[in-house]
Amino acid sequence: MWAWADWMTNDPRRISLQTARRLAVTKQHLAGGLRKGSAKNDLHSVLREIVYVQVDPFSTVVPTHILALWNRVEGFHAVDLDRLLWREKRVFETPPEPVSIALAEDYPLYYTLMKRTPVDPSGWWGGRRSRALLWLETHEELRGSILQQLEGAELTLNQFEGHVKTGRREDGWTSGSDVAVTLQYLHLFGDVMVVGREGSEKRWGRPEDFLPGWFERKLVPESEFERACAQRALRAMGTATRSDIYYYFPRGRYVDLRNTLAALEKEGAIQRVQIGDQAPKEMGYVHSADLPLLDSLERDWWVPRLSLLGPFDNLIQGRQRTNRLFGFDYVHGNYLPAAKRKYGLYVLPILRGDRIIGRLDPRLDRTTRTLTINSVHAEPSAPNGRGVGEEIAESVSRLAKFSGAERVVYTSKVPRAWKAGLGT
Repeated sequence: MWAWADWMTNDPRRISLQTARRLAVTKQHLAGGLRKGSAKNDLHSVLREIVYVQVDPFSTVVPTHILALWNRVEGFHAVDLDRLLWREKRVFETPPEPVSIALAEDYPLYYTLMKRTPVDPSGWWGGRRSRALLWLETHEELRGSILQQLEGAELTLNQFEGHVKTGRREDGWTSGSDVAVTLQYLHLFGDVMVVGREGSEKRWGRPEDFLPGWFERKLVPESEFERACAQRALRAMGTATRSDIYYYFPRGRYVDLRNTLAALEKEGAIQRVQIGDQAPKEMGYVHSADLPLLDSLERDWWVPRLSLLGPFDNLIQGRQRTNRLFGFDYVHGNYLPAAKRKYGLYVLPILRGDRIIGRLDPRLDRTTRTLTINSVHAEPSAPNGRGVGEEIAESVSRLAKFSGAERVVYTSKVPRAWKAGLGT
């Protein structure tokens, strides 16, 4: 085991907060031009570099995972993702937490999580795993029935024998159906998987029936697993603390991340950084492979653009990190009681260059094909001017076209400084 004093020998590299933000935005494919070429191949490449996109079927305009990919790949359409998922099977839908779209080549990492998930020190994942095991043990007959029904078959929830339509459980999130809960826990351990979707309805099947032979079903040794995951997460984020890495991927599943990072630094794979004059509780890191990019950003290489981020966009995974890097506090309105939704329900942060400058609350009426912007809010330090409003309006128009809207309507709730540019 590496001791703390063994590796705290060199001073960390100092970088500005602006450089840290630009590195994060660049690594997330939200700077420069959109990826061009084959949308399907670019989609695959982007997923490799950001590791996953979180799935959320809730769709006030478009689902957040669709919005995340649209923000990064030119010419992207949802059908491109469907083709990769269900026909070519180059990506797959992972078990919770969180449910995500990930690459087939990363299946061994998820297989390891599903089949040999250790109890983590925090107890968060361990507690969930214990509840799942207890549920499956006390519902053994139902478990067996579900697996038998899925032999060579693909079924939606309503097609399972024994499923009774009910409301939600007391937590407000979990289905009241015992079949639905059992499927969720079987998914957690890799005994079933999502093999298709009909709208927001999942179609369930067995991995052995659905996955092609080139999906590697193998356990990755624990030390190798943590090293691989920590480096994938750090490279996706650009700069990150240990807590940031722990949350980004694979969320809450590390056992000995502190010593894993110590070993990686001692080998030269990662390097400690200090951002500006911040005195964080934890040291930040950058991957050594990203040092040339970091150097170029410090020389002021930078091609900004404006993006409307989805509620679960990878750039803003982790509330503390988003506050620390961008000075932006964000909670998805879906997690707040209606009375506490200051900005709306499906609020999109507005990323302009390396700053999050505001929030936008859209709603799509599919009957009238109208995208209504209920409100636009500027952050206190947001830039003024007609040009900023015009950039936002252009992105809103692109989103309207992508979502099938034929017109955009703004309410009067827009910042005065952007009003003329938004055309209101």
